[in-house]
Amino acid sequence: MTYLMTHFLELARKRYSCRKYDTRPVEGEKLELILEAGRIAPSAVNFQPWHFYLFTAKDALDRLYGTYHREWFRTAPSVIVICGDHKESWKRRDGKDHCDIDVGITADHMTLQATALGLATCWICNFDPDKTRELLNLPEHLEPVVMLPVGYPLDEVDPDRHDSKRKPLTEIVTRLTS
Repeated sequence: MTYLMTHFLELARKRYSCRKYDTRPVEGEKLELILEAGRIAPSAVNFQPWHFYLFTAKDALDRLYGTYHREWFRTAPSVIVICGDHKESWKRRDGKDHCDIDVGITADHMTLQATALGLATCWICNFDPDKTRELLNLPEHLEPVVMLPVGYPLDEVDPDRHDSKRKPLTEIVTRLTS
């Protein structure tokens, strides 16, 4: 395969859940690129049912750290809280709300953009949504779905870990050839 054909897979393999960050701040230009990657993500019917809250100030981060009690989280110099807007999200005829799916897509775009910039992220969902909602003073239709710490990593993982830590295609693909 050519370089262009494998470049995305190389980037995707480099992305990992970082749990140890350098305390140096992330440059504003890089944070803007990450936010832009989220902005241009696809969504059902192009409704774009998300809102991003960027935390970079120490006092704001200190308040946010209280919503997820893991010591490593406090090492992140910036955090993006991605909220889903249930008033804006597309609902399928059977009532399925695609808000979480759309937020997942935008979060993935952000994590990959961060990786491309030499930064690391960790997709966090096990935070206290009520405390987060209160901290952000969110209206009922906005739901905090993902916290994305962003920073320079102090840890590393093997990009080839997927060979042993992911199910093989033979277990997850059913090929309908006729």
